[in-house]
Amino acid sequence: MVKEEAEIYALKVTSWLISNQDLLSVFMSSTGVSEATIKSDFQDRVFLASVLDFLLLDDNWVFAACDAMQLEPEAMHSARLFLPGGERVNWT
Repeated sequence: MVKEEAEIYALKVTSWLISNQDLLSVFMSSTGVSEATIKSDFQDRVFLASVLDFLLLDDNWVFAACDAMQLEPEAMHSARLFLPGGERVNWT
């Protein structure tokens, strides 16, 4: 995966989250994001990273999103690595 593919993947996942009102409410209440922020930051790479971070908290959310859009669940983690803050940290 390259950076552009990661962004497209994250955009698709974000579109799915927005269409899932129940989970969107959980996302908004747990992150403090408003509808206005979602509309204004929809294509912002940091915002897209936050959506992937949120969904990666629960395997069921990952599988639901990927099943609905015919995406590879394993690719969500890979996509996250290409977005801001996704760098692997070596603590040694």
